[in-house]
Amino acid sequence: MSWRRLLLASARPAAGRLLVAVLAGVAAAGAGVGLMATAAWLISRAALHPPVLHLMVAIVAVRAFGISRGVLRYAERLVGHDAALRVLGALRVRLYTRLERLAPAGLAAYRRADLVQRMVGDVDAVLDMLTRVVLPYAVTAVVGAGSVLLVGSLCPPAGVALTAGLLTVGLLVPVLQAATARRADGRLAPLRGELATNVVDLLHGLPDLLAYGAVDAHLDRLAGTDARLRAAERRSSTASGISAAVSALATGLCVLAGLAAGAVAVRTGTLSGELLAVVVLTPLAVFEAAAGLPAAAQRYAGARSALRRLADVCAAPDPVTEPDHPAEVPEGPHTLRLSGVGAAWIPGRPVVHDVDLELAPGRRIALVGPSGSGKSTIAALLVRWLDPCAGRITLDGVDLRRIPADRVRRIVGYLPEDAYLFDTTIEENLRIARRDATAAQLRAALAAARLQDWVDTLPLGLDTAVGEHGVAMSGGQRRRLALARALLADFRILILDEPTEHLDEATAAALTRDLLAAAGDRAVLLITHRTDELSAVDEVVELGGTPAPLTRAAAVR
Repeated sequence: MSWRRLLLASARPAAGRLLVAVLAGVAAAGAGVGLMATAAWLISRAALHPPVLHLMVAIVAVRAFGISRGVLRYAERLVGHDAALRVLGALRVRLYTRLERLAPAGLAAYRRADLVQRMVGDVDAVLDMLTRVVLPYAVTAVVGAGSVLLVGSLCPPAGVALTAGLLTVGLLVPVLQAATARRADGRLAPLRGELATNVVDLLHGLPDLLAYGAVDAHLDRLAGTDARLRAAERRSSTASGISAAVSALATGLCVLAGLAAGAVAVRTGTLSGELLAVVVLTPLAVFEAAAGLPAAAQRYAGARSALRRLADVCAAPDPVTEPDHPAEVPEGPHTLRLSGVGAAWIPGRPVVHDVDLELAPGRRIALVGPSGSGKSTIAALLVRWLDPCAGRITLDGVDLRRIPADRVRRIVGYLPEDAYLFDTTIEENLRIARRDATAAQLRAALAAARLQDWVDTLPLGLDTAVGEHGVAMSGGQRRRLALARALLADFRILILDEPTEHLDEATAAALTRDLLAAAGDRAVLLITHRTDELSAVDEVVELGGTPAPLTRAAAVR
């Protein structure tokens, strides 16, 4: 998707409001030109001391133009920003929906902070594009054409001069500015994204950076990015200053040209003295409306770069293909089966080969193997974040690729190693799984995860804030809260990915027993690299090895 198609698709619902804003802007700028022209004629005519009744129409017109100019300008800003903000909100929703569809397999090439910058800063470029680029150019084009016709009808040479000046300010200056600042403006959005990424990395990784004495190196890298960003902004500002100077020069030259041509016309008798003031002063009002065009052209370069970054995300290929004719899934109980499955995050570079696995109701299976052996890749396959490149995965006999991904994820739940806890209360973190859950259901989920007793000791209970990433809780408590959330969602097949990572052996063994017990009659796939906590599973599958059946009391293989 090109950035133009993205902008048009996003702006289409607000097209009516944008048209009203353009019309209001044209009327406001036209009122400004009319005010200047009428006032110029009125002053010149009044100097000849005619009867006051001869001036009444002009006097009323000046008042009308003066009042309507402010009202219409306010209407343009109000309607234009309302339309732009509506487009901005719709685009953010569209981008978030796209990110949700791509995550996590389709976002491997992006950094988190860079995605946040695109979601916040780059989306704001739509506001600039609509209100500070499209509207000024549309308004100036209409008002400029009308003013050229007015001045040209009074004094053709002055009309030619005004046309040349407007083309200089509206086209030539922006082209020259783009030629000198294109690289700087095009680099602003990527550099801001890089700066945001470096700052987030510094804040989140500060303890490790301090421990290894790497803070200075990271600060140097951050300072280098900041210096490149400031240099790009300086080049952009220099181009803006030159453009403003050229615009002021063009305005002055047009006024002088109008004065010279008008004086000749007055001397030859083809122009009255009163209209000479109109020919000379009207360009001042026209150039006031056109004064923002160089800045609009500069914003266009930056906004175009930002919109391209957004279009890049929207155009990223889907990691999984949704079926054209979705298959129905039986009500359950559900059985998930992998037959000769292979998978690759990057085409042509498979990370797992020929995996066979069956998750039946009530069955506990442990998937073991060293780090990097593809255990989490299997989890991604089961929740349709990724489709297999070989073999077949079926849910109750139906190929998983024939089932919509959202439908699969209502049946198969994934509890990752780094399950995210939001910086809010325990209750709100639980309600992410089910907004309409009752207090009894919340307590039941916490009790199943062996966390209710601890919550009861808290002064605020469920209203206790967990902090950013759950920093106010221990590692085991964070995992239990994440499990309670998964249980509340009532997934019938549950995948637990490294739930005991970074815990001591005793805590890990106790947590594993509690997790498997809390799962009840659900099918559970326990992904782990530990082999000392598997006494409660029915089967152990080692990636690269073969499945081995175990009883729950059997020794760990």
